[in-house]
Amino acid sequence: MNFPNRSFDLVTMGQLMLRLSPPGNERIARSDIFEKNVGGAELNVAVGASLLGLHTGIISKLPSHDLGQFMKGTIRSYGVSDDFFIYDNSPEARVAVYFYEYGAYPRKPQVIYDRRNSSFFSITPDEINPEVYKNTKCFHTSGITLALSPEIRKTSIEAIKKFKENGTLISFDVNFRGNLWTGDEARETIEEILPYVDVFFCSESTAQLTFNKTGSCHDMIRSFTKDYPIKAVFATQRTVHSPKCHDFGSLAYDAEKDMFFEEPPYENIDVVDRIGSGDSYISGALYGLISSGGNVQEAVKYGNATSAMKNTIPGDLPQSNLKEIDAVIEDHYSTGFHSEMNR
Repeated sequence: MNFPNRSFDLVTMGQLMLRLSPPGNERIARSDIFEKNVGGAELNVAVGASLLGLHTGIISKLPSHDLGQFMKGTIRSYGVSDDFFIYDNSPEARVAVYFYEYGAYPRKPQVIYDRRNSSFFSITPDEINPEVYKNTKCFHTSGITLALSPEIRKTSIEAIKKFKENGTLISFDVNFRGNLWTGDEARETIEEILPYVDVFFCSESTAQLTFNKTGSCHDMIRSFTKDYPIKAVFATQRTVHSPKCHDFGSLAYDAEKDMFFEEPPYENIDVVDRIGSGDSYISGALYGLISSGGNVQEAVKYGNATSAMKNTIPGDLPQSNLKEIDAVIEDHYSTGFHSEMNR
């Protein structure tokens, strides 16, 4: 897998969101206080990869008013470029919002979305800075973005095609959300773009339910590369013991080498906040691929470690730098003494 020599290692495209959460284990319906955070699937990927050392940016559209400026400042503080932001100066400009309530067994976490008709819904192809297409090694987006509206879908697919025409590698995460579209709609749309995709992220359950794949996880993820010119497929595997205790691992297939890669899962993760942990996996996997020149085994190591760490951090955005992730990987493979504190 060869990544072109470009100024941006990774550029993503998606809706930026303002997350509002009651503190601790309080309920949305009863809390008078909400903590605000910035998030969004593709932003989470860009932030995680930036913290690991990649030069990243994101294509999005947000209001020019103070909430937009808050989001811009937060994003820049993580080293993610705002070169490709588009600003909405209209009176109707608004940010997408979602409310997240933490869970505690047997109460599940819950999410309430208020994301429709935000400024991102008005993004058009001619608003995107054309310089991004020739200055990017890898472009990433997800099924969430494609599902938001027919207009956004058209803009996103056009962007994918333009990136591909300019030699950029394309990364795509199915990230299926049943409250945004049906499985049939997702399958039909995603199969339209799979001929352009180089790196594909699809969970085992999504492969079964959305793409009607059968057989073992190994069989299902390899089958995508038989039908399309995909170079690598990644499937995350999470075991939820309770809202506060998860195991996490993944399986990857390198089509160019015809090899599978996996490692022992991270067990009994002390979950503080699972939101964004799947996106963190992608950020680590893409860091591993790009920094190593396409080594899928390195992608699995960094993806698993970055996701495991994100589960322990509140908010949507990853917080771990390369030094911390390298230490987590070293501990994961070590059979000797493990210190219980960094000091």
